Amino acid sequence: MALDNIQKLLEPDERLIEKVVSCDREWQGKIFAVEHLKVELPDKSHDMREIVRHHGGAGVCAVREGKICLVRQYRVALGRMTLEIPAGKLDPNEDPATCAARELTEETGLVAGRLELLGNTAGAPGFNDEKTRIFVAYDLSQGEACPDEGELVDVVWLPVSDMVEAIRAGLIEDAKTVVSVLAAAAGII
Repeated sequence: MALDNIQKLLEPDERLIEKVVSCDREWQGKIFAVEHLKVELPDKSHDMREIVRHHGGAGVCAVREGKICLVRQYRVALGRMTLEIPAGKLDPNEDPATCAARELTEETGLVAGRLELLGNTAGAPGFNDEKTRIFVAYDLSQGEACPDEGELVDVVWLPVSDMVEAIRAGLIEDAKTVVSVLAAAAGII
């Protein structure tokens, strides 16, 4: 019953829909594109939107004995070190589970016997269409890590309870990691 109510709230509502009048692609890069949209608002006025188009990514939540597997890396966009679940961008038309399995092994050496979808995140839906699919890894075995060239990461296993505290303290902000840690802490995984 709760899902029915939520689905109903997510149905299109003409009173709130913005209609795209025009779209100009301003920039195209290897990972994303930037578009300027002219939109018509429900009250018939017009406004501009700047949108980042991205083909998405996939991440993996691997938990073993109350600890979650994270990669420690420097993120130049934030200007600091981060702790994140293993993840990466989708190749064009790539199945998200395939991407998740690849990234888990490349970054950590872990091999999942089975992956199950936990959910999807949209990190900044006000201007970005990137979706990250988060998978839970089961039946883990250890292989050999083989990060991409230029991908410098350390693998750490930290207690889920410590990570919840880190989220509350503002030390962990990455959306896919926050979702994974909170799901693990809630016993969903």
